[in-house]
Parts: sequence; structure tokens; C-alpha cells
Amino acid sequence: QVQLVESGGGLVQAGGSLRLSCAASGRDFSSYAMGWFRRAPGKEREFVGTITWSGANTYYADSVKGRFTISRDNAKNTVYLQMNSLKPEDTAVYYCAAGAYTFVAAEYGYWGQGTQVTVSS
Repeated sequence: QVQLVESGGGLVQAGGSLRLSCAASGRDFSSYAMGWFRRAPGKEREFVGTITWSGANTYYADSVKGRFTISRDNAKNTVYLQMNSLKPEDTAVYYCAAGAYTFVAAEYGYWGQGTQVTVSS
């Protein structure tokens, strides 16, 4: 069982940056790949990126590639999403999830409650 809590969301102007954190509790955090997803108002949940259990590999959606970076610190049971050059279309609730190294949401068994990111133009 893994519990996930996101933090770091907020309001930022376009072009700005935010770093989201996802703190995990429970067993075996370091054995899971960690993913980030988002859901914008009126839209379906969207894959953002994922990182392997070791942190050696990452994979991103084309919409965020080159702007967002995922990292993790297994000693702190935390995964991060660094978001740079933010755009209004990045506005969404961001969720972290623990599971397989994939863009498929159904392959993640554990989810956080989400944190709101709002980018103003």
C-alpha cells in the first residue's frame, strides 16, 4: 500500500515556473515507477510524464517535453515535477501516481488527491 500527497501547486504567470512534490508513505516506494497526470477543466485526464523506479529513465508527453522535468529522491520517498515556461494551457489539477513505467493511467495502482496549477496569461 502506498499513500501519495501532492503539494506545490498554485497560481503563476505564463512563462513562470513551479515545482510540484509528491510525498509517498507506505512500503516499497522505490520499487514503483512514478507518473504525473493532469486533468484540465472539461477535459479528460492526460499523461504528463513518468520516471522509472531508479530515476534512470523518464518519458514525457510531447506537450510538455523540454519544459517539464521529473525527478525522484528515493531516500526521501518523494518525486518531483519541475515545470518551466508554463503556459495557460498547462492549467489543470496535477496528480502523481505509483505503478508501472507507462503512459497508461490504468497501469498505476495508487493515486494522490491532486494539486491545482493555474497559469494566468
